[in-house]
Amino acid sequence: MSSETTDLLKTPLHALHLELGARMVPFAGYSMPVQYPAGLMAEHLHTRSAAGLFDVSHMGQLRLVGPDAAAAFESLMPVDVIGLAPGKQRYGLLLTDQGTVIDDLMFVNRTDDLFVIVNGACKHGDLKHIVERIGARCTVEPQFDRGLLALQGPQAVTALQRLLPGVEKLVFMTGAAFSWQGKPVFATRSGYTGEDGFELSLAAADTEAFARALLDQPEVKPVGLGARNSLRLEAGLCLYGNDIDTTTTPVEAALNWAMQKVRRTGGARAGGFPGAGRVLAQLDGTAPLQRVRVGLIAQERVPVREHTELHNEAGERVGEVTSGLLGPSINQPIAMGYLPPALATVGTRVAAMVRGKAVSMQVAPMPFVPNRYFRG
Repeated sequence: MSSETTDLLKTPLHALHLELGARMVPFAGYSMPVQYPAGLMAEHLHTRSAAGLFDVSHMGQLRLVGPDAAAAFESLMPVDVIGLAPGKQRYGLLLTDQGTVIDDLMFVNRTDDLFVIVNGACKHGDLKHIVERIGARCTVEPQFDRGLLALQGPQAVTALQRLLPGVEKLVFMTGAAFSWQGKPVFATRSGYTGEDGFELSLAAADTEAFARALLDQPEVKPVGLGARNSLRLEAGLCLYGNDIDTTTTPVEAALNWAMQKVRRTGGARAGGFPGAGRVLAQLDGTAPLQRVRVGLIAQERVPVREHTELHNEAGERVGEVTSGLLGPSINQPIAMGYLPPALATVGTRVAAMVRGKAVSMQVAPMPFVPNRYFRG
């Protein structure tokens, strides 16, 4: 481990990462594995073909408890919280009063609480925001010391059901409580790779033993942050801080699908969330967009990284790449970025300026690799 990581927080799997030969880097205030000896490419492809185990314990877990918790939480986001059935999970967006994205998150209705998972770099700010806005309406209980694992890939269910019998009955975006060697494990069938898979929340003291038990399964290998990033980009999924932040609205980010009809203009519970006027006007088309998130594929084998300028045919700057790399599964340079709506049509060509050279890129549909979620 490099000296620059010695003062960082450590997840419950820190010793295991070192034992497995991981290269550790600072990430969201933690010392995290960016890759293992097999390397990013091998880890990425193994996840696509078998099952990869990710340590995501740096992310923030919290509970919202009380009879008004769903209504309170719904007041912070343009999504349907009240109508979420027990055992179901949903993607959510915390918004500023200007309608821009504070963070994206996942939440589950566990009947006796709402279980929420937020991004690691945002968790303390998110907690403060949630407590300030709705802390008088429900109990907000941070569980930042818990372990969180993600097991992703087409063989994830094969491996996990040996440890958690019955977990195979879950479908995409559902969750349930299980027990492993007398220890409670809460599992959701979800993740951020585009593959079938699971996220597993458990006490910090139980996390390493459970991770070792998963790694004992022949289908499972450890995977670091590097492949986690390439997998989510191939899946067309936003990374907070890159593709969405407090300068972007959900509509600019092409996240319209995350805002249910009941919260939109004409819906039974339309509006009532921060920035609703701006967001609903963009959804309705009454407030024109200046930019929109798109997928891009380079027409030559030149990786195009974040912050690369995008130019039109006249050589004018029209946008910027927010995420980009060589997609291991499709062996092509892929990216996401923002362009004016007039240039956001699939097939449109723009130029990415890479070290002074114009690299032709074509607007492409996302995901770049088809999703393989298990829906039953």
